[in-house]
Amino acid sequence: MDRDWEDRVTAAWASFDDCAEQDAAAFRAVIDALVAELPEDSPLGPFERACAFDSTGHPAEAVALYREALDGGLEKADPYKARRAKIQLASSLRNLGRPQEGVALLTPELDAPSDELDDAVRACLALCLSSLGRDREGLSLVLGALAPHLPRYQRSMAAYARELVEPGAR
Repeated sequence: MDRDWEDRVTAAWASFDDCAEQDAAAFRAVIDALVAELPEDSPLGPFERACAFDSTGHPAEAVALYREALDGGLEKADPYKARRAKIQLASSLRNLGRPQEGVALLTPELDAPSDELDDAVRACLALCLSSLGRDREGLSLVLGALAPHLPRYQRSMAAYARELVEPGAR
């Protein structure tokens, strides 16, 4: 879509933090109005609607819309939003008691081209793994994501992260 539409979507989301819980339906209506401006087959519509449902406490509705967006070509239309959709879909699946689906969705993202969402992928994947009782793997991912951001101890934290899943890796 054009820059003006993206700017208006960004502005709507910027106002979300000030939105009271009882105003959730009104917020979704704002997103729906923006989505109505898109071509009917645009994968951006279901993506934005999924985000709105997800952010207002309706993960089941969001799951179907995230899948619609991804199946409808979001990866081609906007690879960054497609990666966000995978992260958010995995989180919603976990919240619905389906963390294994989240693990299956996010594991390939560990090998995807690197971007600013890498740590979010790892954090969400760690939560899914923890929900499956695979806490050591989850902690390893989180420590590995955290290590580069530390002012010191990057090397040792990265080694500890590896050792959690590969004993003797140090």
